[in-house]
Amino acid sequence: MAVKSDIEIAREASLQPIAEIGGKLDIPADSLLQYGPHKAKLSYDFIRSLKDRPDGKLILVTAITPTPAGEGKTTTTVGLGDGLNRIGKRATVCLREPSLGPCFGMKGGAAGGGYAQVVPMEDINLHFTGDFHAIGIAHNLLAAMVDNHIYWGNKAGLDTRRIAFRRVVDMNDRALRQITSSLGGVANGFAREDGFDITVASEIMAIFCLATDLDDLAGRIGNIVVGYTRARKPVRAADIKAAPAMAVLLKDALMPNIVQTLENNPAFIHGGPFANIAHGCNSVTATTTALKLADYVVTEAGFGADLGAEKFFDIKCRKAGLAPDATVLVATVRALKMHGGVARDDLGAENVDAVRAGCSNLARHIENIKKFGVQPVVAVNRFIADTEAELNAVRETAAGLGAQAIVASHWSDGGAGTEELAQAVVDICDSGESNFRPLYADDVSLFGKIETVAKEIYRAGEVTADAKVRNQLTDWEAEGYGDFPVCMAKTQYSFSTDPALKGAPEDHAVNIREVRLSAGAGFIVAIAGDIMTMPGLPRVPAAEAIHLDENGLVQGLF
Repeated sequence: MAVKSDIEIAREASLQPIAEIGGKLDIPADSLLQYGPHKAKLSYDFIRSLKDRPDGKLILVTAITPTPAGEGKTTTTVGLGDGLNRIGKRATVCLREPSLGPCFGMKGGAAGGGYAQVVPMEDINLHFTGDFHAIGIAHNLLAAMVDNHIYWGNKAGLDTRRIAFRRVVDMNDRALRQITSSLGGVANGFAREDGFDITVASEIMAIFCLATDLDDLAGRIGNIVVGYTRARKPVRAADIKAAPAMAVLLKDALMPNIVQTLENNPAFIHGGPFANIAHGCNSVTATTTALKLADYVVTEAGFGADLGAEKFFDIKCRKAGLAPDATVLVATVRALKMHGGVARDDLGAENVDAVRAGCSNLARHIENIKKFGVQPVVAVNRFIADTEAELNAVRETAAGLGAQAIVASHWSDGGAGTEELAQAVVDICDSGESNFRPLYADDVSLFGKIETVAKEIYRAGEVTADAKVRNQLTDWEAEGYGDFPVCMAKTQYSFSTDPALKGAPEDHAVNIREVRLSAGAGFIVAIAGDIMTMPGLPRVPAAEAIHLDENGLVQGLF
């Protein structure tokens, strides 16, 4: 019997009207702003009515360092949410919205997989409720107003050599990384170097995901530093009167989106920063709203725990006052074999020694998560070729570090495949053994924070940066930004800045080549190694296989 694709499984699902899904969390139908029959946004009035309710338990799903073999973090998040509901718990999940960049680039979709998906899958992957468009257009409105301000007299005194605000587009496009804008003569403005980032790396995206309400959103936007004067004084979005109009563009987008899983359980999907170049977490608005509505909220943070989990703990939890109760660390035997040195074509053969060698990566992540005072449980996302001896090797590694490893089969069995994992998570949450704390204090120097993450989480031997980078950090401290956390931009494929170094490398050097101030979001971005804030498409992009069939249905979206 042929294995069904994700999109085939999603199309066979029996979806319930979104009002019925909202009703499972006691959301009144008139508080849902519907975008068709199966997706909606929650009204601000309803969100404000929840402020005095107690919070449920917060569970983070993260993963080992990703490999081409796959780990299944989003799939596990959805499966765990369904599993919690199956064992009688009132639970929901909070995910990020997929970016069109990876959908048409490497991944071809990001709504879970198998029988652990959020639906309507095609809508979620393709435009959804228009949030990314709103974020991108609000960002580019500010960019346009910066250039317009300069054209019409430059009252703020912006130095065109020191514009710090780049444009964005929600697509991988390496040709736009570095451009020259305003060519064509006097009528088109003053020519200058410029560039594009992908929308998920936008400061507007970061602000969108960290803002608590519309007033906070507008205030943060006004604080964005768009550039500097010749005297190196900062010029903000508020100085060129851009913030109010930008907030108008984001007014509807900031309302969290609610959809459903294949098992008709509620799911919030909102915001979508990458974790390798941004902070990698869904919106604070969605998470805090879900915590008022459910007893257990399962959320995910992007890529491996060295990126997504670290930023979830040190940025999102710090800024939003959240204290997670448990962490689920996702691993696969296949990925651990790759970390143990096995080539992709050989992953189907049993190799217990390679699993044990690759478990060095798993062990490093377990140790790191415990540094934040949060108890992890390992979810082994099972593949059909996994052997009991290989699974036992994973269990032994986890047990040696005081964590339980539980095999889950949610891809093939949905929530029924995560009941044991769900109960283990409930036990950790209810035990109160987690005692969350950030990795570093607010008053540590900016470079000290970068060093702390690189040495404590990446296990670097040294952190290097030229005088220009160090001086910039010192200047920002003098300007009052010294208490900001740091958002590391680094390859997701290794603890080091070299994507080829698998396993758990130690004593490597981390070079910080550039730092960027995100004054509105409230953090400093430290760009390490060769990571790009505008990805490129791969040699064979997923877009080549995505098409409409003779019935007008989308094919190739995994």
